[in-house]
Amino acid sequence: MAGVVEEYGARMQEQEKEIKSLIAEIESLKNPVILDYSLGLGEMLEENTKLKYRLNVLKRSLQEEESKVGSSMININQRLQNIFSVAIKLAYPHFENPPLAVTPSQHARFGDYQCNSAMAMSQQLKAKGEKINPMEIAKQIINNIPKNDIIEKVDIAGPGFINVHLNKEFVSKLLTDLLVNGVQPPLVGPKRKVVVDFSSPNIAKEMHVGHLRSTIIGDSMCRLFEFVGYDVLRLNHVGDWGTQFGMLIAHLQDKFPDYLVVSPPIGDLQAFYKESKKRFDEEEAFKKRAYECVVQLQSHNPEIIKAWNLICDVSRKEFQKIYDCLDIQLIERGESFYQDMMVDVVKLFEEKGMTQLDEGRKIVFPPGCSLPLTIEKSDGGYTYDTSDLAALRQRIFDEKADMIIYVVDSGQSVHFQTIFAAAQMIGWYDPKKIRVEHTGFGVVLGEDKSGETVRLIDLLNEGLKRSMEKLLAKERDKVLTPDELKAAKEAVAFGCIKYADLSHNRTNDYIFSFDKMLDDRGNTAAYLLYAFTRIRSITRLANIDDVTLQKAARETTILLNHDKEWKLGKCILRFPEIINKILDDLYLHTLCDYLFELATTFTEFYDNCYCVEKDRQTGDVIKVNMWRMLLCDATAAVMAKSFAILGIKPVEKM
Repeated sequence: MAGVVEEYGARMQEQEKEIKSLIAEIESLKNPVILDYSLGLGEMLEENTKLKYRLNVLKRSLQEEESKVGSSMININQRLQNIFSVAIKLAYPHFENPPLAVTPSQHARFGDYQCNSAMAMSQQLKAKGEKINPMEIAKQIINNIPKNDIIEKVDIAGPGFINVHLNKEFVSKLLTDLLVNGVQPPLVGPKRKVVVDFSSPNIAKEMHVGHLRSTIIGDSMCRLFEFVGYDVLRLNHVGDWGTQFGMLIAHLQDKFPDYLVVSPPIGDLQAFYKESKKRFDEEEAFKKRAYECVVQLQSHNPEIIKAWNLICDVSRKEFQKIYDCLDIQLIERGESFYQDMMVDVVKLFEEKGMTQLDEGRKIVFPPGCSLPLTIEKSDGGYTYDTSDLAALRQRIFDEKADMIIYVVDSGQSVHFQTIFAAAQMIGWYDPKKIRVEHTGFGVVLGEDKSGETVRLIDLLNEGLKRSMEKLLAKERDKVLTPDELKAAKEAVAFGCIKYADLSHNRTNDYIFSFDKMLDDRGNTAAYLLYAFTRIRSITRLANIDDVTLQKAARETTILLNHDKEWKLGKCILRFPEIINKILDDLYLHTLCDYLFELATTFTEFYDNCYCVEKDRQTGDVIKVNMWRMLLCDATAAVMAKSFAILGIKPVEKM
């Protein structure tokens, strides 16, 4: 940015010199040609005024950027985009909304990054009847690149691709900053309030494999938002209200008549639910009493509310076992929380004249939607539509959220589109100011490709069993203490289950396979966790402690002369670019792909560059290449932060 300011400053001074020269020439000539000169003078004065204004804007931007950067990691791609954006505007000031395309190069011979804007600009100009060769456009862009500390050189390849070669000193400094300051988030703008609605099981029903994706994806999104400094509200929108509670409460009254004074020993809530459902379907008197219990529940009858709370508590304890295994933090705010707000929701839509009557139901038809919302049933009761509208309204106005993310399966996409459209129609939010999004996901299939429901707790226990078998097969019990073995078992089991989910594009279905996820080859948590422990073991091998590493980070220049050092250094520094991308599209598999790429790039580096040199006879350490040890440390630091965002706990020994 400083180079950009210097560039504009220099151009402005040149303009001012030319203006003074013209004025002097005009004064001396005093003839009809003055008109021609005055025309040129007017144009230059106007251009000069524009440059002064843009220079001041850039100066302010520079001051703001410098005050904000602090220890934040620099997104190299974004920095290059800013540089090329200025270059394109200087080269083609009258080109409206020029395409900006900067991507990492796929091959080292094409430099480190590529700017591919010239091709697209040439096509757009051609469509307007102006033919300019993309090679010529690329040359003009290069000629207008402002001074900067990031680019070593640029060259043009093919028909107009601009190859960017990064400055090694700049990259080395960024790596040093990372080691000294730790892995920090990139700049993401002002702090935002984010509400994430995820997990959301139903009370009195067990969590099954279908709840796995919402829970894991939602937790990882929260971790990402928390990492960049957002204020995150993690909400568990449990199904804790509705007609099913009538039959559960009526059955509780019959089976445990003294429930008000003695806590009922409901061991298996699933069996309890099935018993009450069977009675509801077969016994007319019981069915009638169940409906009466629903009315009393909605009227907040104290005895009925106590029975409802008892049932909810049994479920909560079962849910918490799973959340503890997966290290999930949530605030429960079920459907019951929004009950009293639903009256206002219906009233607001009626006052705006947005409701229609349909066979006694009150419906709302948002624009562009194929199906209406039912906000009040013919019997005066409310629906999921009413509840979701009330929840959205509360999150917008009471929580004052800037972002509201619903992590719910893709089967609910039409429902959420309709809810969001209704909220916009009534004026609750402007999508340009508040981001409200349904981040849908596909289903989990068994290896026989069936969508059979599997109890989640059974699946987690099976994961622990398989993980231990894998560790014992590798004879890890002979080198690890019992506590280390237990930590490794849990890290592998739960890490593999989470990673298997997160490493797939969330919109796709995926096949759940313990054999694949526990394989320590390929893009799996097992491979990455082993890779991480291997990197951490290198410093132990060299007898280097954290204090020595920190001292070296401040005093040792990180050399990047070997091709594999250079490749690894650049890969490490792509981390902020990956974070910014996921914040934009909320696809977490991008982080998994990056993590796998980082691990494999490190392996290439380690196989080709000696970090620790030993005597072949004695095994004594002869030499430690400290700059390479620092590259190991930087790799491990970025991997650890990536694991933290994915909700995976690595271990030092495995």
